[in-house]
Amino acid sequence: MKPELVVFTGLQGSGKTSFYRERFATTHVHISKDAWPNARKKEERQRRLLDQHLGSGRSVVVDNTNPSPTERAPLIAIARTLGARATSYAFVGTVEEALRRNATREGRARIADVGIYSVAKQLVLPTETEGFDERFEVRLVDTGFVVRPLT
Repeated sequence: MKPELVVFTGLQGSGKTSFYRERFATTHVHISKDAWPNARKKEERQRRLLDQHLGSGRSVVVDNTNPSPTERAPLIAIARTLGARATSYAFVGTVEEALRRNATREGRARIADVGIYSVAKQLVLPTETEGFDERFEVRLVDTGFVVRPLT
């Protein structure tokens, strides 16, 4: 079976990491720049890890905001080069919801509100033309996550 690249797109506080833990933790390697708060060259490190894991046949989730096609394109290119499938999960919600969830976080997990506003300005949902094999939207609701095909 082909390895899979899963790219999460969405605001901070939209449920991306919780969704990973619920749906992918047992099957996919987790790559998140949040795991390297003091690292330099995070993009380079992320791409190196993606290449390493997909190249060895392991499926990967890239759990970052990935707000624009420009940020997602190199990830998809690596997947294609290594013969992996590429799937997108776009976390849909409002800035107010993200701010509310972020306010409940503590320590390094909590980011400055300006970070959420900044990503919101850049956020473009993944499109068919980006090269994903499948695209889904995810909504965080009181009872958990609702996942639907992104059209």
